[in-house]
Amino acid sequence: MTAEPPTDPPTGGTASFRGIEVAVISGLSGAGRSTAAKCLEDLGWFVVDNLPAELIGTMVDLGTRAGGAVNRIAVVLDVRARVFTADLAGVIKSLDARGYRPRVLYLDASDEALIRRYEANRRAHPLQGEGRLVDGLAAERKLLGPLRHEADLVIDTSELSVHELRDRIIEAFPHVRPTASMTILSFGFKYGLPLDADLVVDMRFLPNPYWVPELRKLDGTDHAVSDYVLTRPGAREFIDRYLDLLALIGDGYEREGKRYLTLAIGCTGGKHRSVAVAEEIGRRLGGRGRTVKVVHRDLGRE
Repeated sequence: MTAEPPTDPPTGGTASFRGIEVAVISGLSGAGRSTAAKCLEDLGWFVVDNLPAELIGTMVDLGTRAGGAVNRIAVVLDVRARVFTADLAGVIKSLDARGYRPRVLYLDASDEALIRRYEANRRAHPLQGEGRLVDGLAAERKLLGPLRHEADLVIDTSELSVHELRDRIIEAFPHVRPTASMTILSFGFKYGLPLDADLVVDMRFLPNPYWVPELRKLDGTDHAVSDYVLTRPGAREFIDRYLDLLALIGDGYEREGKRYLTLAIGCTGGKHRSVAVAEEIGRRLGGRGRTVKVVHRDLGRE
């Protein structure tokens, strides 16, 4: 393959090659690589864990042929790749020479912090072998030393919480902003509460269309039922105020790194009131730019 000349890094620092941005996540075992990978995944990156270093270029080549479906690739690279190469920094340099200059994020931590984490999880270090934990840490520092020297960004996680580490990573990739995805789930209380609900709303304070003969066989997706439910006293007022509350809660969840929210809206059977209100809330949230999916769990069970 003939490589094109490298492009200048876009705003935010990640490198782009023919429309593909590439990042490498590396660092010491226990320093937070998994957290960093999940954060970038939430930011819209295609993340590959423990890909042999020599295959990074192949992965990027495949991304360029994906027709825009993949435009940000992050590879988690650690000491497990030593089977394929002993010079991880050399692999990065070879990619740079081909025009693939990736941005390298290296996660570091003090021996004291890493030892506490390993002892808390009761895990052995991957390079420990028959020796002590400190021997494994020393061997890993030596092996990854050249890569740390080549890193574009080094984050010491010794005193960082998971949330603080996520914030640091988001700051390092400011051109990609996280947005929370919300599922609006209607359900019937008589079939049980949804186990995955973050928030639960009870619409049984509204009159039940079930007792209106011409509406009984219809459901909340029908205009007649929806109009009936949404014009009952208190319905519109409730939705207006609850949307304001959801905006407050959603912003807080995003600050805490929670990217997926399930709002469960219930009525007795999950057929009329909950369905109509879920559809209305989903429509209005979608109009505000939120990523929303509306699901009716119990529709059709009666």
